[in-house]
Amino acid sequence: MSATSARPEPSSNLRQTLATLPRDTRDTLFLLGVIAWVIAPQVAHLPWWSSSLAAALLLWRGILSWRGQALPSRWLLLGVLAVAVGATLATYRTILGRDAGVALIVLLLALKTLELRARRDALVVFFLGFFTMLSNFFFSQSLLTAIAMLVALMGLLTALVNAHMPVGRPPLLLPLCTAGMMAALGAPIMLALFMFFPRMAPLWGLPSDALTGRSGLSGTMEVGNVAKLALDDSVVMRIRFDTPDHAAPPASQLYFRGPVLSEFDGRQWREPTPRQDPWLGQWSLPPQLRVQGEPLRYTVTLEPHQRPWLMVLEAATEKPALNGFNLFMTPDLQWLSTRPITDVVRYSAESYPDFRHGPTRMSDALRELALLPANSNPRTVALAQTLRADPAVAQGGTPALVDAVLHSLRTGGYEYTLEPGLYGPDSADEFWFDRKAGFCEHIASSFVIVLRAAGVPARIVTGYQGGEFNSVDGYWTVRQSDAHAWAEVWMQERGWVRIDPTGAVAPGRVGQFQRLVAPQGVFGQAMGSVISPGMVQHLRAVWEAANNHWNQWVLNYTQSRQLDLLKTLGFIAPSWQDLVRVLGGLLGLAALLGAAWTLWERQQHNPWLRLLARTRQRLAQAGLIVPDSAPPRTIATQVQAQFGDDAQALCAWLLELEQLRYAPPPAAPRQLRDLQRRWHRLPWPATRPS
Repeated sequence: MSATSARPEPSSNLRQTLATLPRDTRDTLFLLGVIAWVIAPQVAHLPWWSSSLAAALLLWRGILSWRGQALPSRWLLLGVLAVAVGATLATYRTILGRDAGVALIVLLLALKTLELRARRDALVVFFLGFFTMLSNFFFSQSLLTAIAMLVALMGLLTALVNAHMPVGRPPLLLPLCTAGMMAALGAPIMLALFMFFPRMAPLWGLPSDALTGRSGLSGTMEVGNVAKLALDDSVVMRIRFDTPDHAAPPASQLYFRGPVLSEFDGRQWREPTPRQDPWLGQWSLPPQLRVQGEPLRYTVTLEPHQRPWLMVLEAATEKPALNGFNLFMTPDLQWLSTRPITDVVRYSAESYPDFRHGPTRMSDALRELALLPANSNPRTVALAQTLRADPAVAQGGTPALVDAVLHSLRTGGYEYTLEPGLYGPDSADEFWFDRKAGFCEHIASSFVIVLRAAGVPARIVTGYQGGEFNSVDGYWTVRQSDAHAWAEVWMQERGWVRIDPTGAVAPGRVGQFQRLVAPQGVFGQAMGSVISPGMVQHLRAVWEAANNHWNQWVLNYTQSRQLDLLKTLGFIAPSWQDLVRVLGGLLGLAALLGAAWTLWERQQHNPWLRLLARTRQRLAQAGLIVPDSAPPRTIATQVQAQFGDDAQALCAWLLELEQLRYAPPPAAPRQLRDLQRRWHRLPWPATRPS
């Protein structure tokens, strides 16, 4: 055999090294690994210096433990603490609030690991670890975060149980099993608290931070912004239609209305400025919403987007059913809340696909929506004048003008693309005459500008169009990649009319749920070659269905759903007081069951003690009286002194019995049963005649 083949594998060397580590080193490395797991999800929300410093501190502590070196002095740790607090103050201008507090608690947890000199220090680390684990939910309550924190909980419980096993070198599997038993015993109480503890406004809170930015629609639009959203595949909302098989209406009706942009400064579109208090919904143009036909009923589960608007299909006449929020509709048919949506919310709504809205007669306020900045897009202005001068357009009015512009989009060689390049200040000129390529907001903006240049009131509506059906749970999923921009044109006697010019360039975008897909990276291409696209799509549908159930039954388990649960239990008009009574009854029952179990267990003899008592009784029959307080080793010494070498097997059995009590192996129950069987086959000394 060659020298190369005889060389041990690195993995086997690592396993041997870990197996020979001192227990303190092994336990410390395990605890550091658990802490790193707890901190890891925070990296995306912490400043780079905080994550780097926490990682360096944990690595430093691990090296010290591996090498068996002394811990640093307290003065050095105080210096690092001062740097951490100073950096937190410099970054956040405070040490209070959610973001600053989490950054500081992460650093304190990492620093405390360098003070693990006594059990008291270990307990502080454990409690800091539990608090840091909970702080992950300040930023995300997703199913993935919950799974990760459940693993962290089991790791911290295992380390805590292991710290209370000071004798011997128990394998980590033993405290893990104990931690799992503790979690299983506490699960029913946790479930009762979750289901019946009244959902009320929190009685405490951290000082509010600035709302964290999140990709999504905005109250402004600069050409190119919506195209960036198409690269984001995150979920915006999930919809369940109250129709047979939860089927969606035709694609031409799936327009989820968001911000309406009517003010244009030459580069950027903005929402209109309200004439009075925006929360009262008083603008200069009333909505004058007119609907007909049957409404479409549906339920929306909206992800937090840190904005005040709710997404509903056009057009909803009644306030969406959302408890705890003050809602109102703007004159632009957009439903708003008086506070941002910072958590997952679920609401029901009714929308009328067949509707008209807005004034039917021209007014000064409408004329303002036909204005353009001076010297803006001169070639587009000239194009509008040319179209307006056409006899057919002059005779047909605004509808004929709209048809003419749409005809130009269909026949002019225009392209729908995610990568049209950077547009300059005269974006409409570049789109109509130079690039002839763009995403939905390029097309909508250029369309509205040419209409305004012809003197027609027009504006841009942003929102989401379309969606994807999940056959696993029957919900429609709308993503950021479904973000869309379309136009509204004012027409005499009709009011505002939706016109989607993107459909003229790419009919599949609106009519067949076709989306532009961003180019895949190297990893995505490699995965596509290993796993079939159908399998990937199915796995994605299953995971999103699981996420949806998490949102529906956990994150959106509100007080109204608690009261509905009480109704199913027989309460006629349940209230939060009934929730307290039910919860108190369940907790009282759990306490009684626990007390009964404790009393029953106390009445049972420990199997080990019972076996030792039987041994003393058998030796007493042979003439050796052993005190009740004597341990097995003392009994073995007395047996050896009285019966000599004939009792060697009995002495060895007694020593095994003692080892099972004070240094139990992983398979302790099995070994106890083996000792009980062997007890009957032992060569006991002859019984002394009475």
